[in-house]
Amino acid sequence: MTTSTVPHLQSLIAGQWRDASGPSYATDYAHDGSTVATLNAATADDVNEAVLAAEKARMQPAWANLKPHERASMLHRIAAGIRERGEELAQLQRLDNGKPIKETRALVASAAGTFQFFAAACETHEDAITPQRGDSITMSVHEPLGVVGAITPWNSPIASEAQKLAPALAAGCAVVFKPAEITPRMAIELARIAQQAGVPDGIISVLPGKGSIVGEALVRHPLIKRIAFTGGTNVGMGIARIGAEKLMPTSLELGGKSPTIVCADADLDHAVAGVLYGIFSSSGESCIAGSRAFVHASVYDEFKSRLLAGVKALRVGDPISESTQMGPLVSQSHRASVEKYVQLGIDEGAKVLFGGTRPEGATFDKGSYYRPTVMEGLANSARMCQEEIFGPVLAMLPWHDEADLIAQCNDNVYGLAAGIWTKDYKTVWRLGRALQTGTVWVNTYKVFSVSTPFGGVKMSGTGREKGRLGILEYTTQKSYYWGVNEAPMPWSTT
Repeated sequence: MTTSTVPHLQSLIAGQWRDASGPSYATDYAHDGSTVATLNAATADDVNEAVLAAEKARMQPAWANLKPHERASMLHRIAAGIRERGEELAQLQRLDNGKPIKETRALVASAAGTFQFFAAACETHEDAITPQRGDSITMSVHEPLGVVGAITPWNSPIASEAQKLAPALAAGCAVVFKPAEITPRMAIELARIAQQAGVPDGIISVLPGKGSIVGEALVRHPLIKRIAFTGGTNVGMGIARIGAEKLMPTSLELGGKSPTIVCADADLDHAVAGVLYGIFSSSGESCIAGSRAFVHASVYDEFKSRLLAGVKALRVGDPISESTQMGPLVSQSHRASVEKYVQLGIDEGAKVLFGGTRPEGATFDKGSYYRPTVMEGLANSARMCQEEIFGPVLAMLPWHDEADLIAQCNDNVYGLAAGIWTKDYKTVWRLGRALQTGTVWVNTYKVFSVSTPFGGVKMSGTGREKGRLGILEYTTQKSYYWGVNEAPMPWSTT
């Protein structure tokens, strides 16, 4: 892009497209560092304006009185709007965070599918008449929480934002978005599509900017009744503390250091392909990346040989290319963080089997590229095996004893996901039940379904997203007792 073609993005605040009231800043393309958009950061005043407007809008009949099938129709129109602009959105997300175009297309398709799923869940959700225990008909119903806040990360924006916006709208809530400062485009475009689909003004606001300003104001606002957050563990802990002070529910999808286990009987063709995809797709910038590979000692050498052959064949390059498997990391500063972890691993005694450096050549000179990296020789207690790197770095560890394997896998503050590669269903059940994690993949990895809940345990977070009952996360339950007794209550007549 030339300076004259760089778009200036506006925010959606209280139903109006306008510049936020904070300072102007630019977002960059990770491939070459060029400016792809400018915009103004939001402020605490913008947050307050958006929340107050959302509270007013959600009470209006045009939103509050919608029947479930009418709300479902709106969600279907959003899904259709995403699909109609699918290629455009994929290209915009490529510019936003540097993901390869094939991956951004998949994320856009996922977002459309999320709205479609929650449209169906909305229209078919049933409240309950509970079993009668006296002279009353008892009922359990669910009502929207109110105005909710959604804070989303930079690594998979449109998919993450859809997973928060779709169930919130299905429940009848209003949503104030705080997208990642460096990747605001998808939230802005998603809000535009929702507006065109008929979502009333004020129901959705999008406020890009710094988490310390916009996120803090959003979480602390007294009218915000829930926060859905995906991001770093330290920030998530801060949100949880504020939520506790407000008695406000939160869902927190945080970090991970996921183990993937290769058993002695594993199909190595499948296991190698799965481990490669689990850690190196998305350039490792994924909370569920399989960054610790525990490989049974009897197949360790063969697995390593096959894995390294696969790593060497990975195509690192320009995100616009259809053949690219790994694009750049999101920024120069994030690449520096990954490099520090690799050096830390070397200092701790690791041997670099492949990678550990920046790729060379004209394609990579201006971007924040890093080669896929495989290391071995570390104990699971090493910092590189304990802390989330959020980059394309795999630690390989041999294992012999199953009890010790389970102990090592669970010896981590995180518990988001795990993978198991074996032909034995009993092994799957035994290991899967023993692993302290929210998701277990068996003979596959990093595949998702919007119909299946997702979330973590331990420091990987609380709450769940997705699944048919995901709508209930954005509701409050209310009980009704409907008296059908013929005579007055006896207490007052005796």
